[in-house]
Amino acid sequence: MKITRAVVPSLFTVLNMFSGFMSILHASRGEFAPAAWFIILAAGFDALDGVMARITKSSSEFGVQIDSLSDVVSFGVAPAFLVYQLFLFDLEGLGILISSMLMVFAGLRLARFNTQLSGYDKDYFVGLPVPVSAITVASFTLTAWNETSGLDPAGAIVLPWMVAALSLLMISKVKYDTLPNISRSAVRKEPWKFVFFGLAVVVVFVTAGDAIFPLFLLFIALGIVRYLVGVVRRLLRTGEKYDEEESVEPTSVDT
Repeated sequence: MKITRAVVPSLFTVLNMFSGFMSILHASRGEFAPAAWFIILAAGFDALDGVMARITKSSSEFGVQIDSLSDVVSFGVAPAFLVYQLFLFDLEGLGILISSMLMVFAGLRLARFNTQLSGYDKDYFVGLPVPVSAITVASFTLTAWNETSGLDPAGAIVLPWMVAALSLLMISKVKYDTLPNISRSAVRKEPWKFVFFGLAVVVVFVTAGDAIFPLFLLFIALGIVRYLVGVVRRLLRTGEKYDEEESVEPTSVDT
């Protein structure tokens, strides 16, 4: 059996899927901190499979499909099951509905991305990336959950609304920056992205992971603010155009 270069990125994709499965196992046992960290680990493997595909120049249609299937498990099913076990089971049927949104909307988001893969804007993702949603849920769990006291009261109030917001953002038209390929030309073109990413990594290590949740909230908020600013600008341009048309008086024609 011949082993090709395509095996390398696929190996990281499989590790991504396996990490999602491990997250589900830990969440089923009430071990929420390990379940959250396995989701974050899955996101690391998800990033590495793309890097390996570029390095080995072995991207393929098979790789795209297996990557999406892995993402549904690790960033759709795993966080949905985590939030259900964490608190939403207390809401009974409503809790099932809310928690399932992370899985359903992640699947819709990935399907839309795959169908638009050939022509998508490489500088932006349309809609909140699925791994970002999952890491936000995982880091929230690490912040709000305590083994002795459980989920804090504020976290119990915030969780359902956060899940619904993340789910809707995944299928929204809000644009989010992609992480550019690491190259000299990319650094020269968008140095601020690399500076922000580098600072974020440093802050995460210095705070022993405590800064993950606020940093991802900041990333999500920046996308929403940019989208709203764009909407306001379009409305202003439309209003100015309408005013210009109204100010033009019709000329009389002599007969």
